[in-house]
Amino acid sequence: MAITKPLIAVVDDDPSVIKSLTRALRQAGYEVAPFCSAQDFLGAVSNLLPRCLVLDVHMPEMTGFELQDRLAAQGFCAPVIFVTAYDTPQTRARAHQAGGFGLFTKPFDPQALFRAIAKALG
Repeated sequence: MAITKPLIAVVDDDPSVIKSLTRALRQAGYEVAPFCSAQDFLGAVSNLLPRCLVLDVHMPEMTGFELQDRLAAQGFCAPVIFVTAYDTPQTRARAHQAGGFGLFTKPFDPQALFRAIAKALG
């Protein structure tokens, strides 16, 4: 029986974040599905079974919070970790309200993110 690596979906509009986070997560033993927009992710989610989502809070067209709300309305309930370049009390409150497994301010410590992912995966 093959052991499958947990799939982590990363949605961020910053190509450098996508590239570095994808590389780091793969080195940490995860499968990664990177997306540069919420719309791209929504177009592919029916073909994926991500065990955890890493969502950028501030993206054009649809924020990470809006994406999570849309997914929840569709019955998709994978745990979410939020990342942002704009840490504010309102963002922290919204991430907490959304039930996120963490909110990390860019640039963030990858090891801290990996701990949050491990916690989210149970």
